Amino acid sequence: MKNRDVPQRLLELADERRVSLAALSRMIGKNASYLQQFVRKGSPRKLEEVDRGMLARFFGVDEVELGREKENSFENTSFDRGGDWFDVPRLTIGASAGVGVRPEDEQVFGTIRFSLHWLRGMGLQVDMLSAIAVTGDSMEPTLRDGDEILVDRTPRPLRDGIHVVRLEDNLLVKRIDAGRPGLVVLLSDNPAYRSIECRPDEVQVIGRVVWKGGRI
Repeated sequence: MKNRDVPQRLLELADERRVSLAALSRMIGKNASYLQQFVRKGSPRKLEEVDRGMLARFFGVDEVELGREKENSFENTSFDRGGDWFDVPRLTIGASAGVGVRPEDEQVFGTIRFSLHWLRGMGLQVDMLSAIAVTGDSMEPTLRDGDEILVDRTPRPLRDGIHVVRLEDNLLVKRIDAGRPGLVVLLSDNPAYRSIECRPDEVQVIGRVVWKGGRI
């Protein structure tokens, strides 16, 4: 699709989903007028790769409809070339879904190979990724003991979601509730475990969990 057609297509998709451009702008981490300016004034001239990927996933369409060059689209990409994959390092440390584990010096003991197209479509920066194992059962059924998780260590404002955190030298994987003023609440998906309340300066967010893999 030609770049001049993308704003119109974006308007059509937003109308079909009954969502405003302001809401879409906030979804991709921009100010509320960002996509309105793109549609009405042509600024920016084209959507950034990360923004385009997030919008395409939201609408369930190919990125080509939002301005990606057709020759670089998923359908026309050969994944046989080594450059189409990225080996994310697997670290010896684990994140406890339980009472907590004390991390030793982290060492790489292997890799997990991911499609670069998929990682970029998720808006992930490859050099900020690592994979570690989950230990314990406090995040069941979402995460089980032995699951591998992909952790995005890109610094971001604190927000809700599943994260790997360090609390009193213990490495934990927990669901964060950041909606309580002056508190960070660490939640377990397993109802047998109680929530942990702490001050923001007591907990260090290592990264956000963006993928999991494990045995069936």
